[in-house]
Amino acid sequence: MSPSTTGTPRRWLGLALIAAAQFVVIMDTSIIGVALPDMQAALGFSPESLSWVFNAYVIAFGGLLLLGGRLSDLLGARKMFITGWVILAAGSVLAGAAGNVAVEIAGRAVQGAGAALIAPAALTLLMALFGGTSDLPKAFAVYGAAAPIGGTAGVFLGGVLTEYASWPWVFYITVPIAALVILLTPVALPAIAGQQGSVDILGAVTGTAGLAALVYGIVRAPEAGWAAAETVIALGAGAVLLILFFIVQARSRQPLLRLGIFRAPQLGAANVAQLLLGGAWVPMWFFLNLYLQQVLGAGAFAAGAALLPMTLLIVLGMTLVAPRLLARFGAKALIVAGFAFLAAGLVWLAFARPDGSYVVDVLPASLVAAFGMALAFVPSLGTAIGAARPEETGVASGLVNTSYQIGSAVGLAALTALSSTITAGGSTAEDLTAGYAAAFIGAAAVAVLGGILAAATLRGRAATAEPELATTTA
Repeated sequence: MSPSTTGTPRRWLGLALIAAAQFVVIMDTSIIGVALPDMQAALGFSPESLSWVFNAYVIAFGGLLLLGGRLSDLLGARKMFITGWVILAAGSVLAGAAGNVAVEIAGRAVQGAGAALIAPAALTLLMALFGGTSDLPKAFAVYGAAAPIGGTAGVFLGGVLTEYASWPWVFYITVPIAALVILLTPVALPAIAGQQGSVDILGAVTGTAGLAALVYGIVRAPEAGWAAAETVIALGAGAVLLILFFIVQARSRQPLLRLGIFRAPQLGAANVAQLLLGGAWVPMWFFLNLYLQQVLGAGAFAAGAALLPMTLLIVLGMTLVAPRLLARFGAKALIVAGFAFLAAGLVWLAFARPDGSYVVDVLPASLVAAFGMALAFVPSLGTAIGAARPEETGVASGLVNTSYQIGSAVGLAALTALSSTITAGGSTAEDLTAGYAAAFIGAAAVAVLGGILAAATLRGRAATAEPELATTTA
């Protein structure tokens, strides 16, 4: 089924299912925040182990993305999309029904594994539906906008479900969404034939274990210490395993990740842009939430409401503004400008006061940063996917998702360590604000680096998904 033979209503229903995937994958990272205290009391988490409700999901997700992309190419994107939803739903049931810490962490890891199959398959299906059409920038925009909506919705839903139902429902809520998507997928999404080939088992083991060890070391470092034996061993093991992974890929006849893919024009540069976007944006969202709640005294609902204008601007920017500017100026200009706006908003946030207000200290700066994210995300994502061969869309999708997730994990861990160093154990509004300001400046530096590298490495207009978008940039 190609874009030319697929009816327009069915194509947009398919896009809705793909956007639902992005929505749920991000929602499942934010919905647990408000429920964590209740989970700690019910399951017996220690303060040190509670973070693993989040970490188990992130490690499984980040570690398995490349394998998920390869399986999507070999076995068919729609088949892996459905399989991922089944696994995600099973993990949600397991996490919701958990009666102890071990089962809860296992359930979250299963959720992450399901998400790692869904994400690359979703982007492959998006390209199958919209590649070669003038609607491709809009499709990328809708897909990209689903992420901030999922993040903000997770905060609200987590609070509502925890207060009016019980904490297991922050996991059970995923099950009916998964059932609906699985039911509609055969109707709305194309059945893409898998390719002949086999899974590179050694590459899958070394790549997945290497990424998992790397993410583990990164997410544990702020708590254990960057020089702690646990951190050093995890990061060292991750580095060794990834070196072995690349050696295996260079020698394998059917590699998990064909190294020649990096010779594709724009692919490396676009992945670096996604990595640095994650490294700047996710820490900003995290520390802004902390500033709202711990300094300004906002509750979970109020903090979620405070993020709504930013979320709305991202949605409008990605769906209405970015596609039009992309057609006129090309991807390179938008990515560079997006990083510049993001950096400016982050620097502005660094001037937030201990006795500040939402209207003065948060709202205008967050809107500037959000506008930058809206400009940069869509063209960098589209360029990364469009630069690969059609038969390697799944791998390219897994790679760009991995880049963003690794960037997010590294950025958040590093800036958490920076913030903690500045705060130095202090808990006053002044201490906390100083730590958050340092984190905002650090994130701004990441955004500036992203803009510089994008300007230096992206070619010309670097239109998204060349040559598929020739009709939109002509």
